[in-house]
Amino acid sequence: MRQIHIAPSILAADWCRLGDEVQAIEKAGADWIHVDVMDGHFVPPITVGAQAVQALRPLTTLPLDVHLMVMPVDAHIDAFAKAGASILTVHPEAGPHLHRTLQTIRSFGVKAGVALNPATPLEAILSILPSIDLVLIMSVNPGYGGQAFIPYTLEKVRRLRHLIDERNLPILIEIDGGITPETAPLAIDAGVDVLVSGTAVFGTQGSPSSHAYASAIAGLRDKT
Repeated sequence: MRQIHIAPSILAADWCRLGDEVQAIEKAGADWIHVDVMDGHFVPPITVGAQAVQALRPLTTLPLDVHLMVMPVDAHIDAFAKAGASILTVHPEAGPHLHRTLQTIRSFGVKAGVALNPATPLEAILSILPSIDLVLIMSVNPGYGGQAFIPYTLEKVRRLRHLIDERNLPILIEIDGGITPETAPLAIDAGVDVLVSGTAVFGTQGSPSSHAYASAIAGLRDKT
């Protein structure tokens, strides 16, 4: 049976007390911390840079799962790797040479991920699967939290799960977008290993000292 990881997205956290929020979700049972980096170009909003990752790194022992929604992406890899990212995930559309980008990420000792938007076909990564540590299936269009889950993205998960298992590759499948206690079991049944959830965890309106985050994380984990 696959081990399922819960990766709360700090996009939905209280940014006035972000360090406290990260420590609270670690105590609440999170497995990873998901960091959404947006540049206002590849996606409309602007969020954080490498300095935020560097500031968070000493505050948690959990892997920092950094999703780079920036273009061109190659110029930013060095800074985020040195800041303490555990995983760097990029989009095929964000640079001219995806394989080279993944090689660069791995050269820093960081795991390399590729994110596929709802309209990005699985074929974009089939020829370089052995160079990938994680595939992030976007179940919403990237850029904004709180969007509704797109059901047909599950077919992409199923196809990818079959390919990974058939080739016996050590690749994790992650999903992000509209993950709730209702959609989590659908994603897991399709073959997902890592659930990213922002609103369903931080939207509980609990404080870092409350048990609200633990209840929210348990609500996702109970579906596994």
